[in-house]
Amino acid sequence: MAKLVSKVYGDALFETAMEKELVDTLYEETSALLPILQANPELFSVLGNPQIVKEEKVALLHQVFSGKIAEELMGFLSIIVEKDRQNEMISILEYFIQRVKEFKKIGAAYVTSAVELGAEQKAALEKRLLETTGYVQFEMHYDVDASLLGGMVIRIGDRVVDSSIKTRLEEIDGVKGVFEASGQLQIIFGTGICIKNKTIEIIPLMVPIFIILFQFPFSPPPQSVWIPHV
Repeated sequence: MAKLVSKVYGDALFETAMEKELVDTLYEETSALLPILQANPELFSVLGNPQIVKEEKVALLHQVFSGKIAEELMGFLSIIVEKDRQNEMISILEYFIQRVKEFKKIGAAYVTSAVELGAEQKAALEKRLLETTGYVQFEMHYDVDASLLGGMVIRIGDRVVDSSIKTRLEEIDGVKGVFEASGQLQIIFGTGICIKNKTIEIIPLMVPIFIILFQFPFSPPPQSVWIPHV
């Protein structure tokens, strides 16, 4: 129900913004307003108080925001309170912001890498994403997860591109698991596969399973990064 309310009201605000050519203005104002509302839960305690009449609640909104936001947005917030939808105000604004981002082709990319990426690597990655998607701008979010061992995982909406070494190892036929323990990467096989090189040590068990130990660090040089097709 909450999602439906957010969509109905958010779409109404978006249509108003389009009709009055206020998309950029209302987008900027709602983006600035949202964290303020999120940081002040006491405001919603007042707006949701059944002992306070709606006229006083609307007057409070005008006292706080009038002259600081567009009249269209001020009126919209008043309608939300008049309709007793103040508890959904934040989700409504979030929906509107996302709707505008879709309209303006602004994407959000969540990147998790084994090591922290440098400024040049981030710029190259964002450039590659812009070249291979339909977006004209990206909001980039970066995180580090050493357990990936190398490569990166990129999530854009419900689409995930996983080029991490950990996942590639897990996809090898016969691999039963990939684990990190005591500074070593343990790859467990159940097919009797033996792989040997300078960085790999094979430890046979009593059953036909092998554990391959990779000495850490096991990641690409910091100055290079492989950017997958998205």
